[in-house]
Amino acid sequence: MSGEMSRAGLTAEPVASIMLSNQTRRITIKTVKQLSLFLENRPGTLGAVCKTLAAAKVNIIAISVTDGVDHAVVRMVVDEPQKALHLLGERGVLVVERDVLLLACTNHPGELASIARKLSAKKINIEYAYATTVPDTTTGAIILRVDKLGAAKRVLKGH
Repeated sequence: MSGEMSRAGLTAEPVASIMLSNQTRRITIKTVKQLSLFLENRPGTLGAVCKTLAAAKVNIIAISVTDGVDHAVVRMVVDEPQKALHLLGERGVLVVERDVLLLACTNHPGELASIARKLSAKKINIEYAYATTVPDTTTGAIILRVDKLGAAKRVLKGH
């Protein structure tokens, strides 16, 4: 996962060993910019956004889509957030930028539960999360939006 983050222009911070449950696991933590797009919920809208980004050589690292009656909220992490923000803004797309945590961690049952328990113990709220992994791989990626970003990084690094 950290190799993929580097290729995407996202330099990972040093890998931290953290105690989750009863065992120590390795986790890579990076603060990244997330773009939240507010789009019409109709066929072709997401495809047009992705085509615009691809034409400009902007790579989508992570994406989540939440639907509503007439609109969708698309959250994405890209390798060039400022470029994407500019491109989409030029096309009239409402985009909000936020800092989120990108975690590269073990693909193991209970990994997110352990991370959530550790944050909860320090009164850090996970506002939302999205994650992915490929079956039979050893690592996965989790995007976390938390209410105390700096504190969450310290907790997950074991400080």
